[in-house]
Amino acid sequence: LMTGNDVGALLLNYLLTRKTELGTLPHSPVAVKTIVSTNLVNFIAKDFGCTLKEVLTGFRFIGEQIAILEQKGEADRYVLGFEESYGYLAGGYVRDKDAVVASMLICEMCSYYKSKGMTLVDTLNSLYNKYGFMHNCQKSIVCEGMDGMDKMAASMNNLRENPPKEIGGSRVIKIMDYKTSLSTDIKTLKTEEIDMPKSNVLSYYMENGSQTLVRPSGTEPKIKIYIMSIGENLESAKAVSEKITDDMTKLLNL
Repeated sequence: LMTGNDVGALLLNYLLTRKTELGTLPHSPVAVKTIVSTNLVNFIAKDFGCTLKEVLTGFRFIGEQIAILEQKGEADRYVLGFEESYGYLAGGYVRDKDAVVASMLICEMCSYYKSKGMTLVDTLNSLYNKYGFMHNCQKSIVCEGMDGMDKMAASMNNLRENPPKEIGGSRVIKIMDYKTSLSTDIKTLKTEEIDMPKSNVLSYYMENGSQTLVRPSGTEPKIKIYIMSIGENLESAKAVSEKITDDMTKLLNL
């Protein structure tokens, strides 16, 4: 079973590859992903000279980026927008995830790689071999009851007041707090502003290249932990994910 992140990476790689071959790739192409979606696409986009914009969780923020390009008369630069929860949009015809376009693109992609004697699994493995083995997963901690929201708020406050120095056996090197709109380099303590709307999200970057984000759900009584780990192979990357999940669960203390 391929995750929403796997399919998003495959689609971006396919679109950029095929448009390059056909000579239809726009000048300064733009792709968009949510902050909780795989970092594998960062490497793919860089290889093709594609600008990758990150936005908050929610497809409306991806649609907003298309509108911004449209206002500049540059809507044709938009290639793909996606989120890890199986949401994709190619082309600026609509401003929301479009399963019809995505389904057709996936069929087209399958056909293209089949003509080269490859399956989508082969293609995904080729991306891992080229850019590094990455594992993405999510864990939700349910906080039901009258005091559920208070518990979640207390956990997030505790993380802000007592930032972890190490997660999953690797040192934390950068913390991004989307509520204060500040990104902090732990080594230098230098801070930079995050150019996004404020949101109750914390993101931690580790020395080994892994990342984890935590945020309360906007629609359910639960806190969501997103893990993006990296390893020498998929097995080691999954092992790192498990360590990060364990540590974040303990840190939240819910």
